[in-house]
Amino acid sequence: MMEFLDAVDSILYYPILLVVMGAAGLYFSFRMGFVQVRMLPEALRLLMVKPKDGGTSPFQALMVSTASCVGTGNIIGVSTAICLGGPGAIFWMTVMAIIGAASSFTECTLAQVFKRKRPDGSAYGGPAYYIEDALHNKALATAFAVFLLLTYSCGFNLLCSYNTQSTFSVYSFYDPAVTPAIIGAILAALVGACVMGGAKSIEKAAGILVPFMGVAYVIVSIVVLVMNFGELPRVLETIMADAFNFKAIFSGIGGSCLVMGIKRGLYSNEAGVGSAPNAAAAASTTHPVKQGLVQMLSVYIDTVILCNATALMCLVSEVPGNAENAGAVWVQTSLHKVLGNFGPWFITVAMLLFSFTTLIGNIYYCENGLAYLNHKKMPGSGFMKAFKLYAVLIVFVGAIIPMAAAWDLADIMMGGMTLINLTACVLLGSVVVKAYEDYRMQKAAGLDPHFKGTALGLKPEELDFWK
Repeated sequence: MMEFLDAVDSILYYPILLVVMGAAGLYFSFRMGFVQVRMLPEALRLLMVKPKDGGTSPFQALMVSTASCVGTGNIIGVSTAICLGGPGAIFWMTVMAIIGAASSFTECTLAQVFKRKRPDGSAYGGPAYYIEDALHNKALATAFAVFLLLTYSCGFNLLCSYNTQSTFSVYSFYDPAVTPAIIGAILAALVGACVMGGAKSIEKAAGILVPFMGVAYVIVSIVVLVMNFGELPRVLETIMADAFNFKAIFSGIGGSCLVMGIKRGLYSNEAGVGSAPNAAAAASTTHPVKQGLVQMLSVYIDTVILCNATALMCLVSEVPGNAENAGAVWVQTSLHKVLGNFGPWFITVAMLLFSFTTLIGNIYYCENGLAYLNHKKMPGSGFMKAFKLYAVLIVFVGAIIPMAAAWDLADIMMGGMTLINLTACVLLGSVVVKAYEDYRMQKAAGLDPHFKGTALGLKPEELDFWK
């Protein structure tokens, strides 16, 4: 089974996803004049705009999506990529993130354009909805929703839980036969207590924890880099030399820094995967492009800032990374050399906070997928309680399974989501381009942009909002 999972995982990411993700990101970048760079100041300005109707704010929607993607991938994913692929992986991870930010803008803008309205006036939506409403392909939309549920209720939760318990392996009290189960049980209980409160409690928890943990992580990273400032030129030279060692890359491309950087980067920032649009659709805004711009900030926060922080902290320590210490061990050993006993404990606490917000963010996405499969309405309270108990059980199971199985299952499920979503985004790219041009025209005229879908040629029957 492991050989089969490894084979599927390898083929899916090279060449299929590597080509599809790169081509889609570049396509959106060129069609909209590198919106992810040109409109970055505007995205930062829009971040703190509050909705007038009291609905989900752009900031809250961003924090929910960031809660899911900012997590164990920023520590374990980066460590695994560098230990298995080489230091050049962080360069390709960053490049793909910046290119992928255009895909993130596209998918989140589409989610806003085709979002649905609940009886209470609140909004919901995501790739399953724009695939059905705009492409009129219910079968493909259903396939996406199934992949979303498998990815976020199973694959990612298994991996997140495993990665969290692995951070305790460096301590003397760690017993491989007992400790993982204890940590898994505690983590499952905490997640269960939170998610039983519903979507609003998830938004509230994410809005508090995500900024706190992100700022704390960046502060510690800056301290480490200042303490080792003289090592930075050597580290940057090592990263660039490895990133452009094409002889080494093409002699073993499946495990090269190029592929490992892209694979672990996708797991970390989820640009184009189709997860963030589920949160983006809930935001209350006057123009879809506003939330598309805000949501693409998640990619910058996740990869450009946090993933690079992890990589540089570890590389300046000069602790060698290899297959044996890939994961939490390399990060904790590196920080122990620089910060003493505080280093491993800080990573453990960061992983606990990261994993907690990731897990509750994942279940938020699952609620959206379940609603789609249940004829566009939330299942009954009894079913939802049972589903949440299942998701909590998966958290426990993840703590006690092998690392390779956790990574492969998460990669394959995420890959299925990405292929379906990016195909839909390319086919619907003209809708986003028109919306983006409309936004820029209104801004140039000194207006606060407001969107009317029918004015851009969209059919009224395809829209719940923006008519």
